[in-house]
Amino acid sequence: MSKTQATILIIDDDEDVLLSAKLLLKKQYEKVIIRNNPKDLNQLISEEHIDIIVLDMNYRIGFNDGKEGMYWLEHVLSINPKMVVILMTAYGEVELAVKAIKLGAFDFILKPWSNEKFLATIQAGLKLSRTNHKISILKHTNEALINNTNQNFGPIIGHSKLMQTVMNTIDKVSSTDASILILGENGTGKQHLARAIHNRSANAKGPFIHVDLGALSESLFESELFGHKKGAFTDAHEDKPGRFEMAENGTLFLDEIGNLPYNLQSKLLTVLQDKKVSRLGEGIERPFNARLLFATNAPIKQWIDEGKFRQDLLFRINTVEIEIPPLRDRPEDISEFVTHYLNIFKEKYHKSHLTITDDAVKALQSHHWPGNIREIQHTLERGVIMCDHNIITISDFNLTVIPNKTNSKNAVYDNLNLQEIEKLLVEKAMNKHGSNISKAAKELGLTRAALYRRLEKFNL
Repeated sequence: MSKTQATILIIDDDEDVLLSAKLLLKKQYEKVIIRNNPKDLNQLISEEHIDIIVLDMNYRIGFNDGKEGMYWLEHVLSINPKMVVILMTAYGEVELAVKAIKLGAFDFILKPWSNEKFLATIQAGLKLSRTNHKISILKHTNEALINNTNQNFGPIIGHSKLMQTVMNTIDKVSSTDASILILGENGTGKQHLARAIHNRSANAKGPFIHVDLGALSESLFESELFGHKKGAFTDAHEDKPGRFEMAENGTLFLDEIGNLPYNLQSKLLTVLQDKKVSRLGEGIERPFNARLLFATNAPIKQWIDEGKFRQDLLFRINTVEIEIPPLRDRPEDISEFVTHYLNIFKEKYHKSHLTITDDAVKALQSHHWPGNIREIQHTLERGVIMCDHNIITISDFNLTVIPNKTNSKNAVYDNLNLQEIEKLLVEKAMNKHGSNISKAAKELGLTRAALYRRLEKFNL
């Protein structure tokens, strides 16, 4: 008979009691730890993923008032309020055991015990322990998903040959558990594609957890991805699972993987290889089961040659590569985007009567679209808002003409609109540094947050 995966800690000063309990429990449970001193609790709780603690109420010879057991019960619950603690007590201490239950103990076992009663109590406690763990994960998973509830992720648009190739690849890989690296410029829809893969996978009913590594500071990297233990740092007021645990039986999408600092890449590689995470401030290794997707707009292979990105990490994350073509390379898909977003924004702004001129559509098809899908979305929203009549024209879009690369260095200054100049400088800095937010922000004299605001403002 296979044993139940669980770790049970028993603490009692009587070696015979410890041995008897271990012999009884080890037949059914994977790991049974016995100790004769409750002072070992702190170390064991930090090093082991303990499901149940069985705690005697008295440890000093001649003392039978149960105060020590009450003290250690409160101590354990102060560390982890959800820990399942079962007390062992003599018959005459039942009243004290009932008081302990009111303080948070799960149940008590009378000594000498009935084996059936002992096993039944342990089984019930384990069920509660598993439920508490699931509730903790679900609580934080739901918090992580709140930001996505109002986002509209419709169908993947485009019937061009380039997009047909992308969709054919998605059809082949979605049902597998292969790691996928999605490549593409800013605004091409990498997150949208990742969601499409998730929705077609065996994990579709599980959570889809999105992490933007480009917006994650080094100090928060381990806490956000791997979780942390209560008290691990100043603001760690409770145990918190990381994104790997939150994505259990679902999909974890690590966006902007190229912007992960080199010194953190090795930590991520170790987790991906071992399929286990250790929360910050805790030595326990927790296995995870999640489909892993990655994305970047950075020139990863070039960065490997320059020593900015680990080659072994690339091998780990790109079992399959999918590159989304920029919008300028598939102008035949523009009309589909126009129809899709016009329908959305006409309904949003209660302008169902609007139509668009052929010249306006042609202008959109010939536009360079440096911001790709994100830019065309905002452009069409602006057109619907600004249109004063029943027909949307070119003038309603206020399209920006990008200077030709063959023009002189001063071509950017032919347009003296400060906003347009700022947009072009931001775009130039991002291109120069391969979309590395930190380096582009430094060259522009901005903070990372300020640069993010401008990228959003200019649809880059």
